[in-house]
Amino acid sequence: MKVIPVFTVADVRVHAYIGGWYRSFMASRVSSPLIHPEMKDFDLFKIMSALTDETRLTIVVTLAASPGLACSGFAQDVTPSVLTRHFRVLREAGVIRQHDVGTRRINTLRKEELDRRFPGLFDLVLHESAGHVMPYRNAESA
Repeated sequence: MKVIPVFTVADVRVHAYIGGWYRSFMASRVSSPLIHPEMKDFDLFKIMSALTDETRLTIVVTLAASPGLACSGFAQDVTPSVLTRHFRVLREAGVIRQHDVGTRRINTLRKEELDRRFPGLFDLVLHESAGHVMPYRNAESA
């Protein structure tokens, strides 16, 4: 069996040559890998920059109160595409970890790793955010 993946921009499909026939499949969202920096690569300035946005800080406070939430469990005062960007910024800074379970993307804080790399930083962020942002109320656990 010869499989030739071909990604087209027009319809985001994967075409494969299987058993003498071309088969077309919808590309899954997991076809692009999630970027999670290693603990040794955490950059304090990227982390602090990621936390300066109120929406991202609210996501972090919500995850601290209710770990393991799916992206769909967050109250959204922004569009889904903007919320996706906020999750990406937090993930690429090393603040959260995301993994897919079925069709849901689950989010967790990387508190233990952040505490090992920058002791006390995360507790300080949560303490200082306590009058500025509140966790989302309708966040549902995964």
